[in-house]
Amino acid sequence: MPHRQPDPQQPAHAPLTWPRLVLGSTSPYRRELLSRLGLPFETCAPRVDESALPGERPRDLAWRLAQAKAQDVAEQYQGDVLVIGSDQVAELNGQALGKPGTHEGATAQLRAMRGHRVLFHTAVSVVRPQTGYVDTRLKTVTVMFRSLSDNDIETYLRAEQPYDCAGSAKAESLGIVLLDAIESDDPTTLIGLPLMATSQLLRQAGADPLSWRAALN
Repeated sequence: MPHRQPDPQQPAHAPLTWPRLVLGSTSPYRRELLSRLGLPFETCAPRVDESALPGERPRDLAWRLAQAKAQDVAEQYQGDVLVIGSDQVAELNGQALGKPGTHEGATAQLRAMRGHRVLFHTAVSVVRPQTGYVDTRLKTVTVMFRSLSDNDIETYLRAEQPYDCAGSAKAESLGIVLLDAIESDDPTTLIGLPLMATSQLLRQAGADPLSWRAALN
């Protein structure tokens, strides 16, 4: 059985004319972002190996994993379901930086990134099996990290413990102080779910967020 978590701030079910919206992620950051659209949705954990393939570029890894997550979650449901999958991979000098997992891993990542430009590739994939709709978008954010001291890094990590974040920095909170500049056409991309691209995909899948919200009122 899939692991599902209804959104406590939203109605339990969408109107019958709308698909069942599922976020294929248990990330609290993506959950918060999607909730900004005010649509009823639930979450389901994807069963996907996130390891990179030999020679796979960071942006291609993000694209592939977003699609794989959406497809895997869609297979766990029946009926008219609309699944959103997303993945983020940081890139430094052509090398992928994943989630550090530990304090030591995060320290090593931030030491490597200080004073450098880092790319954050965020892919979002939307799948609606009943109509055959499948599409993916990838957005890249360029981030300039400050020339951080070891003390800066240690102080930040002890305060925020961003061990579940690619690149070891939570830009939506204290991690913003680690940065000198952000170049992006969608500020939500860096947090983990590009909402403008997501909204575009939902419209193309036949689930325009504005029309859906109007139907809920």
